[in-house]
Amino acid sequence: MLLSSLTSTLAKLLRGLLLAAVGLIFVAQVSAAPAYATSVYSMPRLAAGDPTWVVDEAEILSRLNEGRISGELEKLAQSTGNEVRFVTVHRLDYGETIQSFADQLFEQWFPTPEAQANQTLLVLDNVTNNVAIRTGDRVKATLNDEIAQSVAQETVMVPLRQDNKYNQAFLDASDRLVAVLSGQPDPGPPVVDNTVLVEGTFATPEDTEKSNATIWVVGFLVAATVIPMATYYLYQILQG
Repeated sequence: MLLSSLTSTLAKLLRGLLLAAVGLIFVAQVSAAPAYATSVYSMPRLAAGDPTWVVDEAEILSRLNEGRISGELEKLAQSTGNEVRFVTVHRLDYGETIQSFADQLFEQWFPTPEAQANQTLLVLDNVTNNVAIRTGDRVKATLNDEIAQSVAQETVMVPLRQDNKYNQAFLDASDRLVAVLSGQPDPGPPVVDNTVLVEGTFATPEDTEKSNATIWVVGFLVAATVIPMATYYLYQILQG
């Protein structure tokens, strides 16, 4: 009778532990699942002359800095006719590059040569921190391709390499583009201090969450195996 009762209790305990382990595995998988990718067709519709200067789909910019950047780009458009737009996205479709995305979005928003002429579009994917820029034909008279690429690959990238300083990256890019497109001397990219180069080895929050979930699952599985065995041996000793 005692053995039957003990066996029933152990069976219930084992079922409970296994259900808990399965639940934890499910939660870990759901939390680790990637977010939906961004396509050009999911972006808001814009056109030349539209007073929208920042489209922060990745939600990486503060409201204060987004407002500051928008104000500067609005002034630039009013005084020179040159329109600059910043776009951030979180994850691209499979096979898409940041440059192909920027080109498609540029042509979607500004489908004719006339609409494209005074446009500058800078796009960043915050998953890879890749940046691309696309400019219209008239813009190239003041913002040539060399400077444009320097803005994307140096002005933006330097703060990103310094602990993902997105707000600083876009503020610097805005200041440089406004200066050049206003006919002022190019201030150039940020000066990089290479005296100390330390590579970070800290785990990301996502890695930490996955690791913690894995530890809990393993712990439950071990407990589900060890507890019944330990109980059985204890019972045998007590019977002896």
